[in-house]
Amino acid sequence: MELSTRYQRQVLIATSLSYVVVILDTSIVNVALESISTTFGSDITGLQWVINAYTLTFASLLLTGGLLGDRFGAKKIYALGLGLFALASALCGLATDLPELVGARVLQGLGAALLVPCSLMLINSAYPQSHQRASAIGVWAGCGGIAMAAGPLVGGVLIELFGWRSIFLINVPIALIGVWLTSRIPHAAPLAPNRHLDFTGQIAAIIALGSSVAVLIEGARLGWSSEWVYAGVFVACIAWCVFLVTESRHKDPMLPLQYFRNSTFSGATFLSMASALVFYGLFFLLSLYFQTHRGWSPLETGLAFLPLTAMVTLGSFTCGRLTRAYGPRAVLVAGFGLYTLGFIGLFALAGDAPYWRIALCYPAVGFGAGIITPAATSVLMSVVDRAKAGVAAGTLNASRQSGSAFGVAIFGALLTSVQPLDDAIEVAVGVAIGLSLLAMLLCVLMLKAPLVQTVEKLMHHHP
Repeated sequence: MELSTRYQRQVLIATSLSYVVVILDTSIVNVALESISTTFGSDITGLQWVINAYTLTFASLLLTGGLLGDRFGAKKIYALGLGLFALASALCGLATDLPELVGARVLQGLGAALLVPCSLMLINSAYPQSHQRASAIGVWAGCGGIAMAAGPLVGGVLIELFGWRSIFLINVPIALIGVWLTSRIPHAAPLAPNRHLDFTGQIAAIIALGSSVAVLIEGARLGWSSEWVYAGVFVACIAWCVFLVTESRHKDPMLPLQYFRNSTFSGATFLSMASALVFYGLFFLLSLYFQTHRGWSPLETGLAFLPLTAMVTLGSFTCGRLTRAYGPRAVLVAGFGLYTLGFIGLFALAGDAPYWRIALCYPAVGFGAGIITPAATSVLMSVVDRAKAGVAAGTLNASRQSGSAFGVAIFGALLTSVQPLDDAIEVAVGVAIGLSLLAMLLCVLMLKAPLVQTVEKLMHHHP
């Protein structure tokens, strides 16, 4: 019994450590944008690629990372992913120009795509009891939430003291500790050694996502009527068609399309993508706004984000209780409602409002973001067979990472294309409000019959 408990603790510490560095790298880089731009003489387009090289690779390879874990063993693929992440982080910190940094970020995304799904597989095998497993996943996700909240502030402190390269180099010892901890975990037989890799679907997914985002990023710089943009649109359309045809015919597809016949599954996936799109898109916009327009240091920018990211963590920890009381669909409606209210307040950015007026909007946006992800996960998992839970969770995570990449691409394109800055901010905030209202409408349509019960519960709890 003691041996089992020690083994479970080792697995949880190792997987939580790795998840912390992966989540840190989705938020910490934002406060380094101005420093990276100064070092390499980069424009907004280059900075978008620094962010999206990571998220795009992560999103497009996430499902295959889980499949490789099934086929070759979660421990082996997890350790490989963590080692790659450490190597890539070192290369990021040592990059001598922007293309090198973007290439190293691609390698980081590959490492993250291998280790994240396999970390959940390791937790699943270490905790056979469902209640223990739920608690362990809660700790794992909670560590990610804390990393998300701490990311901008930790990044600001590191950049202030040691320069922007330190935000990547700090990952190396943490990841290597994770590799050492993983080496102490006993080997387990692969769950599905005969699973077939969906090579055609994987290549098509990479090309489809990459070309779609490239069109949005490069279109703002080259001009929307550029022949390169037209070529990118053509390649993206062909790649998406090939991907859909391949997935519908493959006997063991990377993304089983039949799941999307269920409107609840499709709705939850779209809601996750929409939430990540507006949240990370505005996070990118605000990071540039504070550092370039207001001339704030990385540390000041990190401190400015604290009321936002802290509320994300609070929302994540509170969501379980709210979901039990009112149901996940009602929580989703509330989350996107909070988004809408917070984004309306962000119109103040266009008028160079004092910081406190901007910060007043953060709690609503942050808490909304914190409750949307777990609630959408709960909705999605409720309609999927337990045997397919891994693929379903991978789909949800891939949709979030894709949404993040599209958000950075769209909001960055608005900053580049629309002038002056005040107009670009107003359009960007308007897009965020429109998407949030659309998501709210979708939530209400998903509610259907339970809507009346939800209203009654709300009235019962708040007379």
